[in-house]
Amino acid sequence: MDTNLARTRWIQLGLGLLAMMAISSPQYVWTLFTKPLMATTGSTLAALQWTFTILIVLQTFFSPVQGWLIDRFSPKLMIAVGAALSGLGWVLAARVDTLLGVYLTYGLFCGLGTGIVYVGIVGLMVKWFPDRRGFAVGIVAAGYGMGALLTTFPITDMMTASGYRQTLTVFGIILGIVGVLAALGLRAPRADEVLPAPASNLVTTAHDTAPREMLRTPLFWLMFGMMTMMSTGGLMVVANFASFARDFGVADAIIFGFAALPFALTFDRITNGLTRPFFGWVSDRIGRENTMGIAFALEAVAICLLLLFRDNPYAFAFLSGLVFFAWGEIFSLFPSILTDTFGTKHATTNYGFLYMAQGVGSLLGGPVAAYIYQGQGSWIPVFCIAIVLDLITATLAYFVLKPMRRNWLGAGEAPGVVAKPAMG
Repeated sequence: MDTNLARTRWIQLGLGLLAMMAISSPQYVWTLFTKPLMATTGSTLAALQWTFTILIVLQTFFSPVQGWLIDRFSPKLMIAVGAALSGLGWVLAARVDTLLGVYLTYGLFCGLGTGIVYVGIVGLMVKWFPDRRGFAVGIVAAGYGMGALLTTFPITDMMTASGYRQTLTVFGIILGIVGVLAALGLRAPRADEVLPAPASNLVTTAHDTAPREMLRTPLFWLMFGMMTMMSTGGLMVVANFASFARDFGVADAIIFGFAALPFALTFDRITNGLTRPFFGWVSDRIGRENTMGIAFALEAVAICLLLLFRDNPYAFAFLSGLVFFAWGEIFSLFPSILTDTFGTKHATTNYGFLYMAQGVGSLLGGPVAAYIYQGQGSWIPVFCIAIVLDLITATLAYFVLKPMRRNWLGAGEAPGVVAKPAMG
């Protein structure tokens, strides 16, 4: 690979990271706007929170369509449109006074916009970095997970000084422009650009499987089920984190000069971002399934320890970070192994279908966990379910997914790039 091509793909990674950071705030700082929006719309918190649900559902369940549009048209154009829609959602939300208006602005525009950008960037990175697929996807996924760290405090300060409407307008314009400018520099690799071969220890395919063919394979649905279980188990903890921190009596305890809950949330956001490139990098070296087995088992251990030491605020904060560190890697491992298995030509659309598992997990994780707590009066059953799901998925990764994938690729025991005959 020549120097110019090497430089080009790292520039693409940097632009992808910037675009992901630009669209992370609608999801991760939503909680800052709930109180003023409740006052403006006269709604309850439960009713307003449907905005967040709409955002996540549109981001995930529409991702196959978004991926198809990106594959069919220019990635640059579609990702720029997505970034613009995300910013426009905030600008329009600043001008509405009804609950329906919030749904149709913040929920609708931000959901569709962030979904287009997310699947589009991931789809580009798996094409540009066949040799470092896990690491590259992990980097851009970390940008989405951690990007809001740069905006949380400025948004909080502006809301105090100028109100939420001015804040939504200003940051909607800024983040939209940043995302669009980053998108305008993105492109897919050209046919004449010879990229490095995948790492010799990875089993990958030279055959591109179309979405319709992929959806007929048990292998895809195994991956979908595994990602759904990991998403559900992790989001059972993530979505209800503040609630069980208060029930455990550690939320307001002072550690390192800070209240335990906000300290843990900040620490968790950092570890949730760092894990994505880290485990992606590990998987590039020891294999996707091996890394999944390790990471998913670590998640089960971390949740178990968090449950055992739930009364200690220091242990609670540290172990919550470990929980997020062992969970967030699903956003680098699953798109990487999917592309390794089904090829790069339809990578964006194919990942759009797999990404729907995150939407299923978001619907099951938060509400189901809350209902279980309501019925049992304890968070312990919720933790136990998450632990069991993690252990099942870790077992499936090594003992079921690994041999099924080798059989699908016809690789036997030999690693490297292998060709899969076209399906008839």
